[in-house]
Amino acid sequence: MAAGASLSDAPAPGVAGLARTAAAVFGVRLAAAGCALAAQVLMARLMGPAEYGIFASVWVWAALAGHASTWGLSQAASRFLPEYRAHARADRARGFLAFGAAVSLAAGAGAAGAGAALLGLHPEAVEPGFRVPLLVAALVLPLFALQDFCEGVARGQNWTLLAIVPPYLLRQGGVMLAMLVAVAWGAPPVATVAVACTLAATALSLAIQAGVILRRLARLLPAGPRAYPWRGWMRTALPIALIDLAGSGFNFADVLVLGFLLEPAEVGLYFAATRLLQVVVFVHYAASSVTAQRFAEAGARGDRAGLAALVRHWSRLTLLAMLATGLLVLAAGPLLLGLFGAGFRTGLPLLAVLVAGHVVAGAFGPAEDLLTMLGAERLCAAITACLFGLSVGLMLVLVPVLGVLGAALAAALVVVLRGLLLALAAWRRLGLATPAFARSRP
Repeated sequence: MAAGASLSDAPAPGVAGLARTAAAVFGVRLAAAGCALAAQVLMARLMGPAEYGIFASVWVWAALAGHASTWGLSQAASRFLPEYRAHARADRARGFLAFGAAVSLAAGAGAAGAGAALLGLHPEAVEPGFRVPLLVAALVLPLFALQDFCEGVARGQNWTLLAIVPPYLLRQGGVMLAMLVAVAWGAPPVATVAVACTLAATALSLAIQAGVILRRLARLLPAGPRAYPWRGWMRTALPIALIDLAGSGFNFADVLVLGFLLEPAEVGLYFAATRLLQVVVFVHYAASSVTAQRFAEAGARGDRAGLAALVRHWSRLTLLAMLATGLLVLAAGPLLLGLFGAGFRTGLPLLAVLVAGHVVAGAFGPAEDLLTMLGAERLCAAITACLFGLSVGLMLVLVPVLGVLGAALAAALVVVLRGLLLALAAWRRLGLATPAFARSRP
């Protein structure tokens, strides 16, 4: 390894230190949620339910395509960078960073070009109100994909706040500010303008994040040889990509199905409830942000006892935090939903069902992170893909009967079943008991 190339400038804290970092992550995500909520409330009130529903549907498609465009390399960074750090393989770290950035940018641009071409050839495939917003959203895709990879690199280097502040705080705040400025300058409050504001905010936050990461990496990884075992990277990354895509599908499939089956106003109502649900999801994200890469590092070192202890403490802390956060969100639900407009308060039952599902799923612990970080990503991908298909099937059955409540019930049931099956898989494949309520640990 080149002299001075330590690969990381972060210490290895204990459980208490990780808890403090996770609390900081949650605080940033909560602040980002505040910005996002303010932005969504602003857009809902400015655009009205129909235009807001169009924006919600377009944004969901853009987010899914952007995440998919990294081909799993963003999430794989949390596995490979700690591994290369443990084994002093700076050449492979340099190669992975260059390869991942190039693939993410190229795949995002390719997906955007293909989507725009398809829309140009067959404009009748979508409703007229969706056409221009979708074209603008295509410009977001390569930027979104590259920022997703940057987030993964920062997480893999244990730069947790650098990983989350730009995409979740700066970008969300930028969307709100850009929308206010655009409307003040006379732009119409329509979905196209909202997506254009998202494009501007994404570009700015990516420039800041990428600039800081490059400066830090220049200090830790000076110029030197690169190795490109790309086949091994992709064999690991592609199953993780499937997991991530299906996981994103769990978050967005309900909105997508509703977009086909119901009116935009009903989609907007459901989307508002899912925005509040994100506060509960942030707890899981905060825990994963500080532990997934440490699971990989402990596995690379063969530290079985330390790994089991981290899982034991973290599963219980995460469940308690999710339960407390879920109760607070439900208590504040009528007020927060009312910010979107008087009619949005009817989404409270949807919010209650969704929160209950995620809290129960959280009780099964960090099984997904363990499976993907310790070499069982294919099993995790198979389980996730099957359950994603089940989720869509349940929604197609329940939504025509129960409307938006059917989508909430399907989403909650499947997320709980996924947590259970992943916990069983972690126990059988890795010998690690992940549920917070497990009485015995190896």
